Amino acid sequence: MLHFVGEDFELVLRRGEGGAFQRYWLQSLLAGGVGVQICPVYGEGARQSDARERTLDQVAEFNHVVEANAERVYHCQTRADLDDARLRLVLAMEGAEPLEGDPDAFDEWYERGVRSVSLTWNHPNDFAGGIDTPTQGLTDRGRALVRRFDELGVMLDLAHASAQTWRDVAEEDVSFSVTHANCRELCDHPRNLADWQLELLGEREGVLGMMALSFVVAPDAPTVWRWLDHFDHAVAVMGIEHVGIGADFVDQVVPTAGARSAARTRVALDRFTAPEHFPFLVSALRERGYDGEELEGILGGNWLRILEAALPA
Repeated sequence: MLHFVGEDFELVLRRGEGGAFQRYWLQSLLAGGVGVQICPVYGEGARQSDARERTLDQVAEFNHVVEANAERVYHCQTRADLDDARLRLVLAMEGAEPLEGDPDAFDEWYERGVRSVSLTWNHPNDFAGGIDTPTQGLTDRGRALVRRFDELGVMLDLAHASAQTWRDVAEEDVSFSVTHANCRELCDHPRNLADWQLELLGEREGVLGMMALSFVVAPDAPTVWRWLDHFDHAVAVMGIEHVGIGADFVDQVVPTAGARSAARTRVALDRFTAPEHFPFLVSALRERGYDGEELEGILGGNWLRILEAALPA
């Protein structure tokens, strides 16, 4: 996950002189050997009054990045686009607040190239419950939106969704994945998935992107080795074909003026804070016993399978 903005914070992409994506993110992604990157725009969770406007600004920034770096990056929107040799950026939406409660409004965002959507951030909205409201599930609008995703060729992402939203989505005949989370059995955090959720994810042929942030790995020992314990557990519960990477790098985020009073601490794992550290993860996975096709699946093959199935031709 490479966010273009986050709640009360903004990325280095939006600070200082122009060309920050070229100077930092692009080189970091290429150094890490990244071929496909999910890029979520974000309507600020519960702040729904300006969600559409804020998200349109983020899409404009995304388009500017693609245009300014056209020789090296590409906006991936179809199955065929996955074969492009450039770094493929998949535009995603984290939280459906920009739709302003109207499931039919998503068609406009689809035309802008959005190909992956999570229904909520942590907060509930007009479509579904988030982890802050575990007993609130899909609304009628949410069911209509989920079905529309399936018709258009959009990857449904249940990261941040409530337990009841998971159960309600399970009643729909749709596929889904989770872009960034870990295993609650190893770290009891509401952003992590219980074993019943892992099992359901495997049954629906989805993929879990393993999340490299300390509070969902092991707050007392935020190391790559503890993160790999989550990989092992996910593989044991649902099979290696359902495990991928969803690092969610956020240490590059800095407080905006309105949030500078909040204390900021690093939340990344030791020795794994940015895309250029992926080679270290590859070595660690090999030491843990993953190799060959299994390793290739975790590093990207499993996500490519999901995108090939979800994206339009």
